[in-house]
Amino acid sequence: MTEEIIIAGFGGQGVLSMGKILAYSGIMQDKEVSWMPSYGPEMRGGTANVTVILSDDRISSPYLKVYDTAIILNQQSMDKFEETVKHGGILIYDPNGISHHPTRKDIKIYQIKGTKLATEMGNKKIFNMVVLGAFLKIKPIVKHENIIKGLKKSLSERYHHLIPLNIEAITMGMNSVTPINNEQYV
Repeated sequence: MTEEIIIAGFGGQGVLSMGKILAYSGIMQDKEVSWMPSYGPEMRGGTANVTVILSDDRISSPYLKVYDTAIILNQQSMDKFEETVKHGGILIYDPNGISHHPTRKDIKIYQIKGTKLATEMGNKKIFNMVVLGAFLKIKPIVKHENIIKGLKKSLSERYHHLIPLNIEAITMGMNSVTPINNEQYV
């Protein structure tokens, strides 16, 4: 099993953190892992993306042009990465700020209202964990206990008191993801 993922959005949305937690979780599960961040000089507010590869086999290159899954969190990223999802792949997106929704018919498209749900939960910073939960519902490539280990590894110890809230956000995302076009899937 190899899963090649692009996570893309604005800096400050937790794009790189989400990728890092997935990568650490894969390591805890004895997977081969690649985590390759990319961000502009603006950081917060600028565009950011991260490529994560989790595999049972050795990873030959962290550089990819097409992905099994794209997790899209803003319009600029949708414009750039929608077409990079492999035929039969998955695109997950938060509709907040998206004016041109994905239109491909050869991939499975899912929507998660991460911004709305995180706000309702009282902490906008857990937005990325809601989205991560949606991904893990669709593709449970790492075990729940390894996600918790990944959270502990990637969060500074002074933030470990927030791990239960992050786990709650992941669960919320798992329970709230909506398929958009699966009845049309070719």
